[in-house]
Amino acid sequence: MQVILLKELQGRGGEGDVINVARGFANNYLLRQGIAVKATKGNLKQLEQRRANIEKRENERVNNANELAEKLNNIKVHVEAQVGEEGILFGSVTAAMIANAIKEEHDVEVDRRRIELKKPIKTVGEYKVPVNIYRAISGTVTVLVGGEGFAAEAEAEVKEEAAEAEEVVEEAAAAEVTEG
Repeated sequence: MQVILLKELQGRGGEGDVINVARGFANNYLLRQGIAVKATKGNLKQLEQRRANIEKRENERVNNANELAEKLNNIKVHVEAQVGEEGILFGSVTAAMIANAIKEEHDVEVDRRRIELKKPIKTVGEYKVPVNIYRAISGTVTVLVGGEGFAAEAEAEVKEEAAEAEEVVEEAAAAEVTEG
């Protein structure tokens, strides 16, 4: 059965695409959820009239997705978990935990369903986690996993490194003044 998508359907297409799907999938899910409409002559004619608006929205979505991907590529988040002996976690780090950490630390909203954990994170360490943003556009977040108090320690280290860097800059400026 042919339908016209009104929203993105992951793995199938985006707004305005005409796709073939099983009749049951169309009737029981796509049409009921308002994700698609039947591809009748009238609906196809309306689609042609709306094509320019759809392209404009699509370009905007792609631009926003590229910006978000760029942000995510530069993000490091800290996830605290209960750690047992030898750095093995009690449980695992989930996509929801990563999404919450991104929101709390960087104020960037990411849907947990878009975070692609190939396998659960069950040990302490640093992980590169891909985030599918829109269609083929994705970013990679660096996730640092540690025990209780780990995020506070990491934050203190970052502040300490920044203070040391500032001291070096000040010393270089002072040396430049005395030489000049």
